Amino acid sequence: METHKKINIAIDGYSSCGKSTIAKGLAKVLGYTYIDSGAMYRAITLYFIEQGIDLADKARMQEALQHIQIRMENRPELLQSLVYLNGRDVSARIRDLDIANVVSEVAAIREVRTFAVALQQAMGRQGGVVMDGRDVGTVIFPDAPLKIFMTASEEVRVQRRYLEMSAARPDITMEEVRDNIRHRDHIDTTREQDPLTKAADALVLDNSHMTREQQLELVLQWYRKVVGQ
Repeated sequence: METHKKINIAIDGYSSCGKSTIAKGLAKVLGYTYIDSGAMYRAITLYFIEQGIDLADKARMQEALQHIQIRMENRPELLQSLVYLNGRDVSARIRDLDIANVVSEVAAIREVRTFAVALQQAMGRQGGVVMDGRDVGTVIFPDAPLKIFMTASEEVRVQRRYLEMSAARPDITMEEVRDNIRHRDHIDTTREQDPLTKAADALVLDNSHMTREQQLELVLQWYRKVVGQ
């Protein structure tokens, strides 16, 4: 699909709602650039863990941010983006449970969000970007012509995350995954800096009982309406 009017598309929502799957698929169909904002926070979290950064030590954390370089390489043929932290491919490592258990706390820190938001906004300056996260439509791209807020039932989200994580960690339990999702939801929605909220003009996509194909077709319908196709 081609269009002469490249817009930014903001996709927000709860964890394990399939935001990245839809964002990647949409970017591939439209020939847009996919940016996983959550992966940036995961990469920052990994750096803090590896460097032994205490999240209460704001001075050391601020200093550490100056040494972080994040690059994302689109691989549309694989329906994924590779994430590089200071030149190292950390795409697989940042999906581990130890990162998932801490990333919401890291993403809630004002200094971290300021650092990441500036980087994300720079990436979308020319348009033609599909970005998913928690505050894309409210903070990063508040003027995006198409904003989508994704949600799904907790049970569906737990099952999806369990299937994703059990491949790498066969010993993981459904209860561990449920606790992680509830913990992240609480942090994401109650943090002081840029909490997860639905933008007033966002279209809601509850995909609890939808296939990926049905979701993509619906989002493409919304896109065509926005750009006048």
